[in-house]
Amino acid sequence: MTNNEAILASARKTILSESESIAALTQYLDDDFANAVTAIYNSKGRLVVTGIGKSALIASKIVATLNSTGTPALFLHAAEAIHGDLGMVQPDDVIICISKSGNSPEIKVLAPLLKRDGNTLIGITANKTSFLGKQSDYVLNAYVEKEADPINLAPTNSTTAQLVLGDALAICLMELKGFTSDDFAKYHPGGALGKRLLLRVGDMLDGTHKPMVKPGDSVKVAIHEISAKRLGVTAVIEEDKVIGIITDGDIRRMLNDRDNIAGVTAFDVMTRNPKTITSHDMVVKAFNIMENHSITQLVVVDGNEYKGVLHLHDILKEGIL
Repeated sequence: MTNNEAILASARKTILSESESIAALTQYLDDDFANAVTAIYNSKGRLVVTGIGKSALIASKIVATLNSTGTPALFLHAAEAIHGDLGMVQPDDVIICISKSGNSPEIKVLAPLLKRDGNTLIGITANKTSFLGKQSDYVLNAYVEKEADPINLAPTNSTTAQLVLGDALAICLMELKGFTSDDFAKYHPGGALGKRLLLRVGDMLDGTHKPMVKPGDSVKVAIHEISAKRLGVTAVIEEDKVIGIITDGDIRRMLNDRDNIAGVTAFDVMTRNPKTITSHDMVVKAFNIMENHSITQLVVVDGNEYKGVLHLHDILKEGIL
């Protein structure tokens, strides 16, 4: 076996090992999981997630997922908690404590302290009979048969199992809260994702570049308007309504079909019933329409009012997709 083959075989073995460990978690789900979700949902306080070592890193990621999906959460490092940070825990808070063994020295010190004000404690552990398991009001079983590494020591399958249970909690809470894409957008205003969720067609329109001609205008006038506004298209307007569009392609086809364009009007060349969108629609909807119909421009119309033209290049320039 070559070096590359050995590397790929090892990678596949690791991925399969972790996927099998995750799949096995479904058989360990019980009423404790459902009751834990309900306790978090009904809580009047925050959700505090704590752990030690690699479990602390997983706790931090779970907190990020919870916050981004509508469940306010705080990360508390177990080692720092017993040196002053425990003061961040308030009486109404629900606490998730993560530990593979459930018996580490820090967890044995911390778990009773977390419960002294009557807080609900949810344990995520691979050992339900551990100290953490016995101290917890609800235990989420993160048992894995073995780790993915050859010596069965490196936290791999076990930390993945913890992370997946955290994701499952977050998704269940999202569904209970009726969390929507609009809610998601509030927590993700930045970057390409934020633009996809928040940017509307009207936000991208340049009102000073609104190509338009009348039905009786000559083709020469239409060509000049298309060139001047640099959008590759012009709307044909009659009585303040869009009745058609003329694209670069329409002009090329007309020139191929006719030797003499004298007397040819915009009405003769235009495409009737063009695809339109409103300025209030999301830009991602506009992109989907363009993609589905293999076009690069959309006429923007609010009611009967012509607002302008949105071009595919404008969307791509924003880095939305």
